[in-house]
Amino acid sequence: MAEDYSKYQTQYSRESFFAKVKDCAKSAGREVLVKAFQLYYTLDNPALPAWARTAIIGAAGYFILPIDAVPDIIPAAGFADDLAVLAGAIATTAMYTRKEDLEKAEAAVDSLLG
Repeated sequence: MAEDYSKYQTQYSRESFFAKVKDCAKSAGREVLVKAFQLYYTLDNPALPAWARTAIIGAAGYFILPIDAVPDIIPAAGFADDLAVLAGAIATTAMYTRKEDLEKAEAAVDSLLG
């Protein structure tokens, strides 16, 4: 990731993650939600090193923060920056993402969006 998103770690908690996901489920879109949940489930990997945990929690914190580079309330573009940050964290930590993490992410989004 080009920018250091670790400064957003304080925004992250499991509770704030789920509150954000519920609040923006329809407007964020499937791709953003799957990536967010993929990172969420990757955090449970016991082999995840501290640097990867920092990258994931920083990206998740950025996603949770309502005011960021492109405010989430802007239709169509509001989650573009969040998507880029989440995708960057996924690329950075991909070696620690298990197949089951992606499967759980897909199932969580299917359940959320119906």
